[in-house]
Amino acid sequence: MALITYLAEDNQIIRDNLIDTLEEIADVKVVAHAVTQAEASRWLTLHDGTWHLAIVDLFLKEGSGLGVLAGCRHREPYQKVVVLTNYATPEIRRRAAELGADAVFDKTTELDALFAYCAEQTANILTEGVQEAQREAVAQHDQATPT
Repeated sequence: MALITYLAEDNQIIRDNLIDTLEEIADVKVVAHAVTQAEASRWLTLHDGTWHLAIVDLFLKEGSGLGVLAGCRHREPYQKVVVLTNYATPEIRRRAAELGADAVFDKTTELDALFAYCAEQTANILTEGVQEAQREAVAQHDQATPT
């Protein structure tokens, strides 16, 4: 089972390279992406409970990755949100943690750590408890969504 992943990244070259590498190294399936805070927040809300990982850049074309992160505070326990940025300062790491980030990775020095994190999360979703929690969340989402 692939790690269902959403990517908020406005740089197309970085986005394309990241998608290719994640899908090759960590059995990640990037199902959608956005370049703005509004697009990312909307998609994550509309697909509540159906994704496993959101990777969010700090600076987007419009808005902020911190805004996307804040909108994910009430996600399911199996859903993880990480920040991937060129500005992984101690202050940014602290602020992201306050907003509920599961991890912060620096684009220039911590990509291997991001890939290892994704591989670990892929292994975690294979557990029966996570699969059952996701089935329940999807069923609740489907019942709440008008047809």
